[in-house]
Amino acid sequence: MTAEPHPPPPRSPGLVRVCVAAAIAGVGIGFLGGAFRWCLERADILRGDLVDWAQRLPGPGWLVPMLAAAAGAALAAAIVRRIPLAAGSGIQHVEAVHRGDAEPALPTLLPAKFVGGVLAIGSGLVLGREGPTVHMGAALGAEAARRGRLPDQDVRMLQAALGGAGLAVAFNAPLAGVLFTLEEVTKSVRLRTVLATVAATATAVACSRLVTGDEPDFDVGSVVSPSLSWLPLFIVFGLLTGVLGVLYNRLVLGFLDGAARISRVPAVARAAAIGAIIGLVTFVEPLASGGGDTLNQLLLDADSVVLWSVAGFLAVRFVAGPLSYAAAVPGGLFAPLLAIGTLWGVLFLGVFDAVWPGAHADLAIPIAIVGMTAFFGATVRAPLTAIVVVAEMTATTTVAVPMLAATAAAVLVAEGLRCPPIYDSLRQRMPRT
Repeated sequence: MTAEPHPPPPRSPGLVRVCVAAAIAGVGIGFLGGAFRWCLERADILRGDLVDWAQRLPGPGWLVPMLAAAAGAALAAAIVRRIPLAAGSGIQHVEAVHRGDAEPALPTLLPAKFVGGVLAIGSGLVLGREGPTVHMGAALGAEAARRGRLPDQDVRMLQAALGGAGLAVAFNAPLAGVLFTLEEVTKSVRLRTVLATVAATATAVACSRLVTGDEPDFDVGSVVSPSLSWLPLFIVFGLLTGVLGVLYNRLVLGFLDGAARISRVPAVARAAAIGAIIGLVTFVEPLASGGGDTLNQLLLDADSVVLWSVAGFLAVRFVAGPLSYAAAVPGGLFAPLLAIGTLWGVLFLGVFDAVWPGAHADLAIPIAIVGMTAFFGATVRAPLTAIVVVAEMTATTTVAVPMLAATAAAVLVAEGLRCPPIYDSLRQRMPRT
C-alpha cells in the first residue's frame, strides 16, 4: 500500500505583488505622514504665538500655556482611552507584531494617532513625531496586505516595512527608514523584506516631499572633518554618552512605573497634570518644550551659547521627555533624543574647553552631530540607523569617522551595563494580544 503524496505547500505571492502592495501603502503614509508633519509645524507656530501673547498679559499669564497644554494632553488621553493602542510611540507594537506577539493594527488607529499626536505634541509635550508616523505606516502596510489577500507572514512583514517608510517620512531620511526596518524591527536582512521596504520608502518619501518639501531637517553649513588626533576625545565622549543613555532609559521606565502606581488617578487627569507642567516650562522657556528641532538648529548654527544655559536645557529636557512619555498619549522618543544628544555634545565640549583651553571651535558642530548619533545609539541600540538618520537630517558625511567611533563606544557601554534597548523594555510591558 503506497502512501498518498502530500499536497505541495501553498506558494507565497510573488515579489512583484508584495512590492506593489508596499508601494501603494507607501503613497498613503507619504501623504498622511507629510500632513501630520505639516500640522505639527503649524502647531509649533501657534504655540509660540500663544506664549508671546501670554508673556505680555498682565497678571498670571503663565496660566494660558498651562491650560492650553493641559487641554491638549487631556484630549489626546481621551482619544487613547477609546483606542488604547494609540498610546505612546507605537514602535514597540510594530516590533511585537513582527515577532508574532501582537496582532497588526487596524485602520481605526490612523485618526487616533494623527489627531492625538497633533494635540499632544502640538501642545508642547516633549515627544517626537516619528513614533506616530511609524505606527500609522505600519497600520497602512497591514491593511494593504490584508486587502491584497497576502498571507499572515506578509501582513506582518509589510507592516514592518511601512513602519520604516513612516520613519523615513518623519525625518525625510529614506535610507535611514530602510535601515530602521532591517536593524531595529526585523533584526534581519531578507530580500523580500528589503525590496518591500525600499518600494514603500521610495513612494512614501516622494509623496511626503510634495507636502513638506525636499530639504534636510537641519541646515548645516560646510563642516570640516575633525583631525584624527581628536578621535580619542570622541571615543571618551561616546563612553560617557553610553552611561547617559542608560540613565535616560531607566528614567523613562521609572516615570512609567510611577504613573502606573497612581492608577487611581484617571489617565486623562494624569495627562492633563503633565501637560500643565510642560505648559509652565513652555511659558518660562519655549525652547525647553516640544520635539526640539528649533533648539537643535540653533545649536547647529554654532552661535555662541552660554554653558550654563546649555546645561539647564539638558537637565530640563532630560526629565521632561520621560515625563511627557508617561502621559501615555501619542508621541515618540526619537526626536527628543536627538535634541538631548546635541545639548550633551555642546556641553561636553564646553567643559573640555574650560578644563583644557584651546582652539576647539572647529569641533563645535561635529561633536553636536556626534552627540545625536551616540545618544540615539545608546538608548535605542540601533547604531547604523542612528548614524544614517543623522547624516541624512544634517546632509553631512564629513563627521562619519567620529560618529562611528563614538556611537560604537556608547553602544558598548550600554550593553556592558546590561541595560536593554528602550523599545525592548517597552515591548515587554505591552499586554499580549
